[in-house]
Amino acid sequence: MCINFRPPDPAMLEAVMGVIIDLNDGGFWEDDTFKDRLAPIVRRGADGQREGLLASYGAVPQKRIPPGVKKFDTMNARSETVGEKRSYARPWQQQQLCLVPMISFDEPCYETGKAEWWRIAMADKAMFAVAGLWREWDGEHGPEASFTQLTINADDHPLMGRFHKPGDEKRTLVIVPQDEWEDWLDCKDPEYARGFLRRYPAELMTSWPSPRTPRAKKPKPETAPAPPQAVNLDFGF
Repeated sequence: MCINFRPPDPAMLEAVMGVIIDLNDGGFWEDDTFKDRLAPIVRRGADGQREGLLASYGAVPQKRIPPGVKKFDTMNARSETVGEKRSYARPWQQQQLCLVPMISFDEPCYETGKAEWWRIAMADKAMFAVAGLWREWDGEHGPEASFTQLTINADDHPLMGRFHKPGDEKRTLVIVPQDEWEDWLDCKDPEYARGFLRRYPAELMTSWPSPRTPRAKKPKPETAPAPPQAVNLDFGF
């Protein structure tokens, strides 16, 4: 499923969602969000208003996985099992819901016979928000937040059904329509929340090839210089 996305910049986030994140205290976010990187999310604050904060991408950050436990990814939570899996069950049952703002996300397409990365966005290129869950951890300097994104089946979706390996189940992020943002954040009942987990209309979305910049290869270590040859200092005197 989705392993990276592009969040909006601070000005767009404020203009569209009305939240401001204090970057002096919370750091910053990058143009592309990958596993364990910080990105903005929006949740319901203690005062009842929308609250923006930076959170780590992946419900269980890699640094939180105990030593000796095989590493696993929690960037995407399957809606069918979200209430059962240990990584997501408590946030889901407690309805720790959030919106993950973004301007696009990437998926692999195999229509040419090999994996090619495509970018998915709204047809009008507007910012949108994905349904997510947040959780908090005790940090050295206070609570640290993390998040995951909810996914649903997309086997017969006209657009999202094009992505991922042939034969694999097709999945899509849950895009929450803007007029439902408040209702999603206000959900208190997991069963009621499931009513929001539906596929977004393909005609309101667009996609295009977006090849990734190849990672720079590590330079091969230079061959160690040959040791200096011994110099014969016997001049025959």
